[in-house]
Amino acid sequence: MKVVQWATGNIGSRALRGVIEHPELSLAGVYVNAADKAGVDAGKLCGLPDTGVTATADIADVLAAGADCVLYMPRLMDLGEVCRILESGANVVTTCGTFHHPAGLDPQVRERVEAACSRGGTSLHATGSSPGFITEALPLVLASLQRRLDSLAISESADLSRRNSPELLFGIMGFGTPPAEFARERAAHIAASFGPSLRQVAEDLGLPLDSIESDGECAVAPGPVTIAAGTIPAGTVAAQRMTVSGVRGGRTVLSFQSTWYCTADLDPAWRVRDTGWHVSVAGDAPLEVSLLLPVPLDRMAEVSPGYTANRAVNAVRAVCEAPPGILTARDLPHLVSALVTEG
Repeated sequence: MKVVQWATGNIGSRALRGVIEHPELSLAGVYVNAADKAGVDAGKLCGLPDTGVTATADIADVLAAGADCVLYMPRLMDLGEVCRILESGANVVTTCGTFHHPAGLDPQVRERVEAACSRGGTSLHATGSSPGFITEALPLVLASLQRRLDSLAISESADLSRRNSPELLFGIMGFGTPPAEFARERAAHIAASFGPSLRQVAEDLGLPLDSIESDGECAVAPGPVTIAAGTIPAGTVAAQRMTVSGVRGGRTVLSFQSTWYCTADLDPAWRVRDTGWHVSVAGDAPLEVSLLLPVPLDRMAEVSPGYTANRAVNAVRAVCEAPPGILTARDLPHLVSALVTEG
C-alpha cells in the first residue's frame, strides 16, 4: 500500500521510519511545513539511508501521489487539509485527538468530514498510545473477560526528568510555574484530551456516560531541581496529577489518571510509579494489569515516540480496507503488525 507521511516531528519521523521499513507499505511521499526540510530525502528525515523520495511543502504534490493512506501527524489539526486528503481518495490515519469520539464532534465538523469520506470513498481513524491504545483498544480487550463491569481505571505515570524538551515541559505542560490555578486549568485541558476516549469506550461497552468530570493537583519542588530540560525553581510545579472520570448513574465507571513528574523528591503523600500504565478492572473477573516501559530514562525520548507512531502505522491496512467514514477502535479488526525481520 502506498503511504504519505504528513509532518516529521518526533512522532511523524518515527512513523516515517516505520513506513520505510514496513514490508507491506511503500512510501509515496512526505509533506513538511519547514522550508529547510523541503527537498530533503525521506531517509535523512528519520535517520535511515536515502530512499529516493524527497519531502515537499506543496500539498498538491501530496494529493497527486496516489496514496492509499496519509499518516497525518501535525501538531495542530487543520480540518480543511484533512477533508482535502479524504476527498482526493486517500484514507487518513492520524494521531491528532479530534476524532476519538465521532458522535461527540461538532455536528458541522462531523458532517463535513463524513461528506469528504463519501466523496473520496475513504476512511479516517484517530489513534496513538495515550489517548488511543491505553484508553480505547486495551479497555475493550480487558472488558472482553467480563460479564459484569463495575469500573475500569487507567493510571499513567511518566518520569520526565530526562526529557530534554523545554518547550513541552515548561511551555505546554506548565512545569516550573507557580501552583496557583495551575491544577484546575490543566485538569480542564486533560478532560478535553481524554474525555472523548472514555465516552467512546463507554458507548462501545453499552455503558454511555452521563458526564465527564475532571480534577487535578500538583506538587512543588522542595528546592531547585535540575532536569534535562532546565531548572525547576523551588516552590514551583514539579509534579502534576490529573484525573478524568466518566460518570454513569452517579458513580465513576471509567477513569484516566495521569501522574507526570520531574522528580520523585516530593511530599511523602505523593507516591509515584515508574513510567508506564496500570489498569484496574473491577467486575466479575477482576484484573490488575501493569505495563511498564523498560527503557532507561536517558533513552526515553528516543524510544517513546514509537509507542504512539507504531500503532498508527500498523492501522494503515485495516483503515484502507474499511468502509468509508470516521472509524473507532471497535470498527476495526484487531490490529496485527507485519513485523520487521532482522537479517
